[in-house]
Amino acid sequence: MINEHKNLSIRFAICVDTDDPDLLTPRMVYQVLPDDNAAKSDYLRVIDNEGEDYLYPARYFVLVDFPQPVKQVLLRTNVPVMRSVDSEPIA
Repeated sequence: MINEHKNLSIRFAICVDTDDPDLLTPRMVYQVLPDDNAAKSDYLRVIDNEGEDYLYPARYFVLVDFPQPVKQVLLRTNVPVMRSVDSEPIA
């Protein structure tokens, strides 16, 4: 039950813009970490392509609300969540 509650607060976003394609890839899904201070300045704390959490302008992303089973699949991967929206379905 605790894990289910924890997963409800996990957020994801799709990158729609970037100034550094080595760190962010447009049309990829990224995990967003909670950071109230960043949000006050219109930034999101995102796990980027290097697997590090970093602050990026919120305008680079569109927040998405996936169903719980999708969140669980994304979180089971051992690599940073960077799935192209037009890639093969996740098994």
